[in-house]
Amino acid sequence: MLLKKKNLLNELRLERNKFKTEEAILNEIFSILNENEIKRTEILSTLTEKSSTKYNNFHFDCLESDRIFHLEQIKSICVDYRLRFLDSHLFKGKIPEEAITKIHHLEKEHQTKLEGFRIVAPSKLFKLENYDDPLLFAPIGNGYYYLIHKWGDDLHPLRKLAMKPFKTMGNFIILLVFISLFLTALLPQNLFGKSPQNIMGLVTFLFMLKSIMGIAIYYCLWQGKNFNEDIWLSKYYN
Repeated sequence: MLLKKKNLLNELRLERNKFKTEEAILNEIFSILNENEIKRTEILSTLTEKSSTKYNNFHFDCLESDRIFHLEQIKSICVDYRLRFLDSHLFKGKIPEEAITKIHHLEKEHQTKLEGFRIVAPSKLFKLENYDDPLLFAPIGNGYYYLIHKWGDDLHPLRKLAMKPFKTMGNFIILLVFISLFLTALLPQNLFGKSPQNIMGLVTFLFMLKSIMGIAIYYCLWQGKNFNEDIWLSKYYN
């Protein structure tokens, strides 16, 4: 008499059914999934609500050191690339599921509820009051923040250079001086007849500088623009 071969999957199911019925297992799985969904909804709600939390109760032994940044380091990046560092409830973009998963994992690992989230991103991604690369942080305390998740595309390699003139007023004035020099150099040297070239060149440059500065000031006042150092923590449009 030949012995019948054993189906490993059937054997595994028989072993499982010794402890729980299929219905009980399905109910348990449903309960776990439902609990997980409720928790994810709570996390998303926390991200979209205003919070005054300044620190979270992290277990420092579980933190990754390369994800810890001081406020001054975040400020430096925001000023260089003209970004904002604002509360997550002002963020109008979509928070990715991966970020919510990481928050859930951190809360379980550190046995705490995380709050006070902040995001680094360009102004256009925030719902600013008075009318490309987000970073999600949670406060640790004493000016330190823990990086939870990064999403989106990387910043353009020339963004730092392009935003340098708007970093401070001094940088902006230097830009206007170079623009004025460039426009002065484009004018023909005999434009003013036989007048001394050096004197007329200086007069033309000063005229150009005055005109360019006037246009720049008018535009900045009209659009409500400000310098990088003044807006990185501002929740206002201007």
